[in-house]
Amino acid sequence: MSPDEVGLSRGASHRRTPGLRRDEVALLAGVSRDYYTRLEQGRDRCPSDQVLNALARVFQLDADATEHLYQLAHPRARSWGIDGGKDKVKPQVLRLMDSWGHGPASVVNRRTDVLAHNSLFAALAERLGRTDNFMRMLFLSPEARRVWPDWEQEAGSMVAHLRAAVGADNKDPSVLELVEELSESSEDFRQMWARHDVRARRHNVYRLHHPLVGDLIFWDESFSIDSAPGQRVFLSQAEPGPSEEALAKLSAMRPRVDQSCETSSR
Repeated sequence: MSPDEVGLSRGASHRRTPGLRRDEVALLAGVSRDYYTRLEQGRDRCPSDQVLNALARVFQLDADATEHLYQLAHPRARSWGIDGGKDKVKPQVLRLMDSWGHGPASVVNRRTDVLAHNSLFAALAERLGRTDNFMRMLFLSPEARRVWPDWEQEAGSMVAHLRAAVGADNKDPSVLELVEELSESSEDFRQMWARHDVRARRHNVYRLHHPLVGDLIFWDESFSIDSAPGQRVFLSQAEPGPSEEALAKLSAMRPRVDQSCETSSR
């Protein structure tokens, strides 16, 4: 957030660092500089909704980032152990995914662990070597940038989604373990995580590349599973035209692809 964006351009050219000063944020939010300093330093942890609304307005936060701000200020009861690696997907949800022939489908928890997926997901992700977690697929697989032609956009979107999904419950040991693993292995992840972007991934248009059928464009939508808190279903549909035709071609050759993979692994 720059001073010019909020109409405080006077003296901005002489600043040593970009962004708003504490006294400017306090002025725009209608609070004292001392009070805002205490909030920023964590010495006052009970801001009112009025103050939170004012800060969201000053920083021009969208709905997801504003919700994240509220969660940080008023954290809910911790839910450690609800998702993590021991999630079980209900048989009804598994049947839904198996019957979804329009594109890849998966069930993901807050940590972006892939708890279950359909055969088209497996066909499109087989080059990645692992399909246990979206963050690991994006940041730890050498093939990720070939599978996702728009890799940087997809990676940034999933990092922002992870922050939004975790919310204020950021001391969950399983999440901390994942963040530490990715931070140690990927400079790209470290930089994206440090941006603190917060944006839940509810729908998106994205591209995937498969060596046998080329590029495919998908539109996806996600739905929370109310009976399994923390789980979401991601369903993708191929765009009409070339992408739909390429997906049908890949689906038709899937048994041969499976057989060749099994043969080469022996």
